[in-house]
Amino acid sequence: MLVSGHVPSRQLTAGVIAGFLGVGLATAILLTIALRINDVWSASIVELVAAQQLAMQQARAAAADGAAVAPIPFDWTESARRFITTLLGGGLAWSWLPMIAGFAVGASGRAVIWSRTRRTPDVVASAGVARTFQNIRLFPELSLVENVTVGMDRRLSTGFIGSLLALPSALRERAQARAEALKLLQFVGLGEKAEDAAGNLPYGHQRRLEIARALASRPDVILLDEPAAGMNPTETVDLMRLIRAIRDNGTTVVLIEHHMRVVMGISDRIHVLQYGEKIAEGTPTEIRNDPKCIEAYLGKEELG
Repeated sequence: MLVSGHVPSRQLTAGVIAGFLGVGLATAILLTIALRINDVWSASIVELVAAQQLAMQQARAAAADGAAVAPIPFDWTESARRFITTLLGGGLAWSWLPMIAGFAVGASGRAVIWSRTRRTPDVVASAGVARTFQNIRLFPELSLVENVTVGMDRRLSTGFIGSLLALPSALRERAQARAEALKLLQFVGLGEKAEDAAGNLPYGHQRRLEIARALASRPDVILLDEPAAGMNPTETVDLMRLIRAIRDNGTTVVLIEHHMRVVMGISDRIHVLQYGEKIAEGTPTEIRNDPKCIEAYLGKEELG
């Protein structure tokens, strides 16, 4: 595993907490209204309308010779005052307990949704983490430059309408994305094949293309899942050079790999797992001389 730079994390910011409180408060109000809808409707609408109608009748009766009387407009301020007073005036059982329960349900529900959605792929990518797959997942019908451009999606601002109408801003952004994609292809050694279909590439070059697509999101951390799997010795050496270049450019590389030559040749620090448990951690030299690692990979001689 190569280590440089830092690993980003999504913080519980003041805005997120305000969202929890807002959803909790809205849920509390809605639940209380649902339980007391008859009371608040009667007090803030029915009774107020009846009072205004009575006032109109009294005004007409007091008018001399049946003179016209101006209608009384509905008093929305008084209606709102009565609504709030009735809603909060139902005592502990009818007002405050539903408010407390509604707030707890709303805030905790929003927290659960935030906790789950903050780990979805788009959120992880926005946090600065990109990855490649053990089984290559390219768009074989698209060209190399188009595949890399797909990796820039989270950074592009042009929407559907702009792309559909080919607005000047969309065309400028498309040209900039293409230029950056060509630079990334040059970086991974595929610049001369930019217009070729991805499905026509040999296996080792497809691996490089997938890495270029991951780098297109400008990640702080890139996760490589067994990138050397299936490569011949020449391709493996080239891959090691590429990973070192990525690290030297300031991107942290986290590598999962069974190819010991690759692991020992490029890693700053190594974590060794056996049956899902970490048995060692250290520099390549420390790992090479660790008895647990030697036993895990070479076995233990039985005496007697």
